[in-house]
Amino acid sequence: MLTRVVVAPSGFKESLSAEAAADAIAAGVRRVLPDAELDLVPLVDGGEGTAVALAAATGGRIVTVPATGPVGETIAAHFALLGDGDTAVVEMAAVAGLSLVPGDLRDPGATTTYGVGELIRSALDSGVRRILVGCGDSGTSDGGAGALQALGARLLDENGQELPYGGRKLTRLHRIDPTGMDRRLADVELLVACNPYNVLCGERGVARVFGPQKGATPEQVEELSAALENWAFVLTRDVAVPDTNLRYGPGTGASGGLGAGLAALGARLLPRFDVLLDHLDLDARLARADLVVTAEGALDHQTPRGKVPAEVARRAKLYGRPVLALAGTLGEGAHEVPGVDACHGILPAPMELAEALLRASELLTDATERALRMIVLGARLPAHAEVSGTQRPSSVR
Repeated sequence: MLTRVVVAPSGFKESLSAEAAADAIAAGVRRVLPDAELDLVPLVDGGEGTAVALAAATGGRIVTVPATGPVGETIAAHFALLGDGDTAVVEMAAVAGLSLVPGDLRDPGATTTYGVGELIRSALDSGVRRILVGCGDSGTSDGGAGALQALGARLLDENGQELPYGGRKLTRLHRIDPTGMDRRLADVELLVACNPYNVLCGERGVARVFGPQKGATPEQVEELSAALENWAFVLTRDVAVPDTNLRYGPGTGASGGLGAGLAALGARLLPRFDVLLDHLDLDARLARADLVVTAEGALDHQTPRGKVPAEVARRAKLYGRPVLALAGTLGEGAHEVPGVDACHGILPAPMELAEALLRASELLTDATERALRMIVLGARLPAHAEVSGTQRPSSVR
């Protein structure tokens, strides 16, 4: 009997927040199991919704401040002050996320993380002792250069002129002057919740892996990759704490290389789920479940590389719990995610992306219902069927 269902989805990028996805899945479960106890655990991965979710989970609050958006305009951004009174959460997506970049301006070589540095300064103004920066859903690829500029670093070309915003400009970087950096950074613990699989440089560097998703052409990808190589070299020489591997260190490519920029200042880059999920008591909630339902926009070969469904499945399997994963698209490798017992796409028929994004909540609810009805049907089938006579069934080869 399925009496307790844990619903632990991620958000669907540019469509549903994690909270909205959890609500949509819950509606589908109730159609099939109206008496089941539902435990909704919308999960954050450092991207959109992280600050709000952690503020709510800890009894904290959201602070709204003006800051520079990814294309240079002033926007209303926010950070969280957690209930412990000592920790601020800066969600980079709230000020430099892809959703803040208009479709016709999606060029990761031009966007900036300047606003992230401004949010860190605002968090410092609040007097906290710890700042947690959530990385995810970024619309930038400037290696964190903008954030460092906002915190007081001067990025200079060979003529001593300051560089304008954007990762592409880093090809001209000659020297970094850190003397104007905000001195309060030395008095706080700076943590970065990131995907450790993302690195700054090389063939699996952030420009090549994520640049196209942010609007970069093949030519722009190569240009940006070279710019980040130069950024890593100069940043290591002029700023970085000793023995910091900014090119290939785990998490240095997080949020378009923001991880590398903050690591140079001494920030600790930590696996995002180790940092974020403890606030939600996820393990204890999974342990009590009869079924775990998770979800994300895409399920594919990248899912085991630090995505929410893979992490939920890994933790659920520690307690022997079955896991159903729902996704907007099922790509190559979707059926091979460790710990996921079954997966189901939410699209009932081919449709335009714009329509799917608009109807995402409805589609997710309907898909949950279809999947749950199959699970209930399977539970009612006999464990095995007897074969008449003495002849054993042949194997299909």
